[in-house]
Amino acid sequence: DRNREFGIKGQVFFDTWSIIRPIELRTSSYPSTRPRNSYSVSFTLSQVITKRLQMLLLADVTYQEGLLGTLYHRTYFTDGSHQVENLPEQRFKIPIGARLNYFLGDRFIFRTFYRYYVDSWELTAHTFELETVVKITPFFSVSPFYRYYTQQGVKYFAKYQQHDLGEEFYTSDYDLSTLTSQMMGLGIHYSPPGGVMKIEKLNAVELRYGYYKRSTGLTANIITLMVRLK
Repeated sequence: DRNREFGIKGQVFFDTWSIIRPIELRTSSYPSTRPRNSYSVSFTLSQVITKRLQMLLLADVTYQEGLLGTLYHRTYFTDGSHQVENLPEQRFKIPIGARLNYFLGDRFIFRTFYRYYVDSWELTAHTFELETVVKITPFFSVSPFYRYYTQQGVKYFAKYQQHDLGEEFYTSDYDLSTLTSQMMGLGIHYSPPGGVMKIEKLNAVELRYGYYKRSTGLTANIITLMVRLK
């Protein structure tokens, strides 16, 4: 009935790091390189539930091996000494998500998304997104959006001078800590039938602004311009 579609995709990345250590921790063998390989399989299942309601289920399995730490990050111990970050050389990642889109007449579209993430470093995370598309005209629309993210950090994270010397793995990278973040903003989409500024090949243009705030103190203003050529 063409209301259901299943997809599977595999990807392999063979990567090489150029190791950049802090200058005071460099050895006679500096610089050097280390490999990092990633293998992933993605599954999707889309379903048209009604004329107005559509659903998409997503699942990924990713395995990484090699140099997964970032060796220009310093980690300070309780005695005041420091070393470069040290993390395991294997990592499994499993994110599972769902999208639900509802079409309310000709002028409103509600897009929702949820994702749960877990990996072998014991990082877990939840992502919630909501976007509402409001069509002002058939060719012009605005779309306010909101995203909330929360994560429980990896077991190897500790703050400045809180790691013990006897630990095998350690990091003070706040991207791997327990945190929450929010992002909110507005998108403007324009796709006239004759092309933008009467340029037929310039089919559509979209401008998005987002304000990002994280519980660790990071804030950002993000502006994105997208154009579509046909």
